[in-house]
Amino acid sequence: MTPIDVDCRFARGSFSAHFAASIAFDGITAVFGPNGAGKTALLRVIAGLDREAEGRLSFGAETWQDTGSGLFVPAARRGIGLVFQDGRLFSHLSVEGNLAYAERRASPQGPAIDRDEVIQAFMLEGLLRRDTATLSGGEAQRVAMARALMARPRLLLMDEPLAALDNPRRADILAFIERVPELFQVPVLYVTHAIDEVVRLASRLVLVEAGRFVASGPTAAVLSRLDLPPLTGRFEAGVAIDGVVAGGDSDYALTRVDIGGAELTVPRLDFPAGHRVRLRIRARDVSLALKAPEGTSFRNILSATVEEIAPEEDTAFAEVRLKLGSQILRARLTRKSVDELHLRPGLRAFALIKGVALDRRLLLPGNPHNGQIA
Repeated sequence: MTPIDVDCRFARGSFSAHFAASIAFDGITAVFGPNGAGKTALLRVIAGLDREAEGRLSFGAETWQDTGSGLFVPAARRGIGLVFQDGRLFSHLSVEGNLAYAERRASPQGPAIDRDEVIQAFMLEGLLRRDTATLSGGEAQRVAMARALMARPRLLLMDEPLAALDNPRRADILAFIERVPELFQVPVLYVTHAIDEVVRLASRLVLVEAGRFVASGPTAAVLSRLDLPPLTGRFEAGVAIDGVVAGGDSDYALTRVDIGGAELTVPRLDFPAGHRVRLRIRARDVSLALKAPEGTSFRNILSATVEEIAPEEDTAFAEVRLKLGSQILRARLTRKSVDELHLRPGLRAFALIKGVALDRRLLLPGNPHNGQIA
């Protein structure tokens, strides 16, 4: 795992930024934040596309920028692949021509990447002779990602590559992106303002706001923090939970998922026992009770321990962090409910989970379950 160590400042009109941190890579690392937070600006600095930024930047043992000594390694020598929102394919070349262009300029220090494997992985066999102007948005992004990999990058930077696509196309392209680190041994730094993309793709998460790093770490750990709702989105705030298929109920088309000391029931998954899945549970879909309720339609009623309570003074709500076996859960309750239940850290309670959203990234092709169950 080769980190990027950055300590750079820059200004654009009224916007100023100072990014100072070490970014670790483990598969896909997401850079998340609101529009105008400086996410794209950060990527441009890392890629070597912004010579006006001042400071120091290194990739592992290699220093790419050091303003104090006058060192600046240009973009072409950093061994970085870039994928933008619009693909930026060469319109005068065919799909095959775009791939060949990148292959001729491949980094000699980059990983060994086979052309045929790239074409197969991105399902480009039928597109090679096509004019890029005839490609759909999803096809163009597949070609753009394949072209970036043909340059044998040591690091792939992706700047909101799905922002211009509709939801069905986004889902399709996400399936290709998530396979990149495993198939080609290339880490990915992925910029997005869509929390669902973060949950689906990222093993690590970096939060950015107003030109500053706010938080970083494993995705599940960062999303479980109660001090970050304005950045992660109060309405969509929740947790990502990794689990293992434990068994099923064929009569009712249900599957049990072991989440480490507890089990969740979700709509049927056509996976064998032991298959790993990722679940997303929104804080607004979790209620609390002091006693296990009876005569209810809730399928997921789990014992939990209150760890932290964060009231929102400007709203009627409070965020509650819960320990659920080896996992963390969040609940978004009214502050009045918190007071009436006398919730406090250490209190045992029962989490009533209204909905569990299955992350589709681990589903097999042609198996598009995305279950919600009460």
